[in-house]
Amino acid sequence: MTLPQAAQAPATTNDRAAVVLAAGHDDASRELITRPLGEATVVELAVANVRKVVADDRIVVVVAPGDTTVRGLLGDDLTYVEQQDLPGTGGAVLAARAEIEAFAIPAREVLVAYADTPLLRSESLLGLLTRHTLKGADLSLLAAVVTEDLPTYGRIVREDGEITAILEEEDRPADAGSGGTPTEVNVGAYVASPGLLFAELEAMLAGGEHRLTELARRVIAKHKSISSYRIYDTDEVRGINTPEELQEAADILLKRLFMPKKNTDTKIVFGTGGWRAIIGEGYTLANVRRLCQAIANETVRKGIDGLGVVIGGDRRFLSRESAVAAAEVFAGNNIPVTLLPDDVPTPLVTFAAPYLGAAYGIIVTSSHNPPEWNGMKVFRQDGSLPLDDETDRYQDEANALSVDDVITLDLAVARKAGLVVDKVLTEPYVDAIEKIVDVDAVRGSDLRVIVDPMYGTSQLTLGTILNDMRVRSEFIHASHNPLFGGIAPAPDLQRLSTLISMIKQGDGRYDLGMATDGDSDRIGIVDETGEYISTNDLLLLLYWYLHEFRGEKGGVVRNLATTHLLDRLAAHFGEESREVKVGFKHVTAGMEEIGAVLGGESSGGLTVRGWILGKDGIFACALVVEMLARTGKKISELREMIYEITGRLYTLEAGVDSTPEMRVAVPRRLEADPLTHVGPYPVVSISHLDGTKIVLENDNWALLRFSGTEPVLRMFVEADSPEKATELLDWLKGFVTAGV
Repeated sequence: MTLPQAAQAPATTNDRAAVVLAAGHDDASRELITRPLGEATVVELAVANVRKVVADDRIVVVVAPGDTTVRGLLGDDLTYVEQQDLPGTGGAVLAARAEIEAFAIPAREVLVAYADTPLLRSESLLGLLTRHTLKGADLSLLAAVVTEDLPTYGRIVREDGEITAILEEEDRPADAGSGGTPTEVNVGAYVASPGLLFAELEAMLAGGEHRLTELARRVIAKHKSISSYRIYDTDEVRGINTPEELQEAADILLKRLFMPKKNTDTKIVFGTGGWRAIIGEGYTLANVRRLCQAIANETVRKGIDGLGVVIGGDRRFLSRESAVAAAEVFAGNNIPVTLLPDDVPTPLVTFAAPYLGAAYGIIVTSSHNPPEWNGMKVFRQDGSLPLDDETDRYQDEANALSVDDVITLDLAVARKAGLVVDKVLTEPYVDAIEKIVDVDAVRGSDLRVIVDPMYGTSQLTLGTILNDMRVRSEFIHASHNPLFGGIAPAPDLQRLSTLISMIKQGDGRYDLGMATDGDSDRIGIVDETGEYISTNDLLLLLYWYLHEFRGEKGGVVRNLATTHLLDRLAAHFGEESREVKVGFKHVTAGMEEIGAVLGGESSGGLTVRGWILGKDGIFACALVVEMLARTGKKISELREMIYEITGRLYTLEAGVDSTPEMRVAVPRRLEADPLTHVGPYPVVSISHLDGTKIVLENDNWALLRFSGTEPVLRMFVEADSPEKATELLDWLKGFVTAGV
């Protein structure tokens, strides 16, 4: 029994077909669709959207007689026909009739699209196709709701919600401009059954009418059903008919690239610190399994599957369930698993990979992100983070896998078979830290500290170390709270108000306040007076201490957003300093290149030579305590002593929401008008290593860097005085928002 058309499910890419009109009406229009637009050409972008909703082997592209350029751009997987004697856009569609009707699987519906509309989104085409079937319509058209006057588009007229007429430019009164009032127009993309489409076009051409836009008017006149799908982004309706419109389109595409997007396609995407996504959208147990299957495949391909993997999770929602799911996937692939019970810090897993000789270490965490996020970090056998080419392979393979491609073994069976072994590694991790940090030197120092783990994972390991040091310590915010008290667990000034207040109210009772982020790889410090100590200053103190007190000779590595005072201190020691891009993997790589004793970043991450190849907030806290005990000085005293060597520089940072317009305008203005001064201060050099860094005299600098993970433009400055730092930051804010 055949269901009525309105009751049928939407067609799939296997029984849809598409006709793309690429013949143009003259040489200029044909040349324009082959011009570059972003990283492709106009016609490639337009057809790419059609490819997302119609299978390649069911797309017919209509080209001009003798055309080879469009074919060369689009490839041989599409079908091409030449528009010979049939005139106009109606004739162009009719030219594809034989190819459409020859498909082995008959087309239930045909989409008609244009090669000069690259700004139409594939979602709009999908909306049109889906609505056509669900409405059971004879013809469906793509409409747009606009407020500007677009005279070349037919104006849609409705009565009681139904389309009753389409008024072309010549049919409308002279004063019929929209004048800011929302108006619905016919964009020109259509969907119809091949029978209706080709029969009407044939009749039109026989009557001397060759415009495709006449098709809708004929359907309305015959009282057939017509539906529409509305788009509301007016950028989508822009055609490419002039070089000026081509440039406008390039700007629109660039803006879209940086538009905040919901991860509705749930793809796995790695950033600088692993894969992170919002729970329930991109972060699902299904995606955890797919990613682990991809890593398992890589492990087998490399022949290191016998080494096994070590897996742990933090305190976030779904972390334990995710760790179990990951273990079941690796076990299902005959790869041994060391499963860490309870919640563990990220640095412990970084340590565990080389400690166990495992092929990979995997931690379920989203670090300092807000509580609605979770994710995974992957560490190589030596504890280092994989480089971009490796993570690209993981994510691409994972995204290509289906649920049926994932191999699992139930955890109970895997445990019984010995493929999954539960193991606690807290003691080996703590022991390894205490072999580097001088525990005995701290005993007897009578230090008293407050620690804020921010509801994260450091309290057991750091508490054990402090206890071994005989340091009197108090922990706050140490309970298991996946909501992290309603804030993102990042140990910065704005989120450590409780720690700061307790030290100030203690009136000299405490020597130090320390904090770690949600997965314990970052550190935050508050001195004995309750003043928050920036990581820039902490790195200075630790570099001086390691070099001068512990005799650890060597240079220092920092990312480009971290203080240049480290460079001054390195020069004072006669050591090398190195600047690298944001991302701790670049810091550890730089440390290896120059044999640095310390590497760090202003956001709270650091490590030292001889420790793990990743940042570790727990180790950093222990080292700070050792520094206070061995020097016998307070943090405030040490800072003043270091400033006597390096001088002072003052840092400020800010972030502003980065509109898509700013993403376009700021780089363009920097290219068009190269900077010679920032305010009254001459520019010494400009670096594009990561963002745009403007270097001024005397180690002063300003950095503009668009975040790769959120719609924010980050601004950092460092200057000789607080006033100058404020001046530079204000200049940056004015520059990036000018004209936007």
